Amino acid sequence: MDQIKIGAFLRDLRKEHDLSQEQLAERFNVSSRSVSRWENGNTMPDISIMIELADFYDIDIRDLLRGERKSEKMEENLKETLVMVADYTEAEKAKILNKVYVCGQGMLICSIVSMLIFFINPYLGYNLALTPFLLILAGGIFAINTVMAGLQLKGRMSKDRNKKLIKISIIIWVVLTVLILIFVTFILPTILVYSLGLGGGA
Repeated sequence: MDQIKIGAFLRDLRKEHDLSQEQLAERFNVSSRSVSRWENGNTMPDISIMIELADFYDIDIRDLLRGERKSEKMEENLKETLVMVADYTEAEKAKILNKVYVCGQGMLICSIVSMLIFFINPYLGYNLALTPFLLILAGGIFAINTVMAGLQLKGRMSKDRNKKLIKISIIIWVVLTVLILIFVTFILPTILVYSLGLGGGA
């Protein structure tokens, strides 16, 4: 698929209909920058918008994907199939975006609670030393899910591979966090005491 060729074709079609990028953007509820990026071949419209563009310009969707006119008008059954595919794609994208939103909220909550504990703990008289590590662990898991969802949303990763990598990444993150916790709780104090003892003896 030649994105540059498709972009040039989209630009020609827009000019044939005497439309500015702003007017086309308003017609399809996108930004004029998005239209510019389509026409420069930097990005491609979503499949749902491609179908709408084909309808709007009264050409076959296959012509849009080729970047030139070759076909007769699109058959109704093909159009119906593509519309169903577009609906499915949009539904999947909505699920991923919702996941990103939830994970983002989780990271925000972990950050706020961490700051509150940091500033309030000295005045409470409680030992909440482990809490920051638990919050870091939770925040890391949220972050992993956000990154993986972003990659899936960009089409760089399949759904199944995404799930596998999330599991592997979470396991690695949990192990690393536990190791850091053990180091800070048991090993680092011993090292510091030994170093300070040596310093005092000198």
